[in-house]
Amino acid sequence: MSDQGVRLSINLRERCRMHDLNEALDDLRAVIPYAHGNSVRKLSKIATLLLAKNHIIMQANAIEDLRV
Repeated sequence: MSDQGVRLSINLRERCRMHDLNEALDDLRAVIPYAHGNSVRKLSKIATLLLAKNHIIMQANAIEDLRV
């Protein structure tokens, strides 16, 4: 395979990887509690991850409180 062919293959793999990552983040945005609407901007990647992390921590704390 030529250098150009290798580069095209690498670029395609990276595009697919980023597409999969963005799709997963969209799925995560759809299930975390957050105001969804036309006037609300889409969360950034880092904001999505931080909000999801905080939501998981809150849920874990709520479960722990129920056990006590």
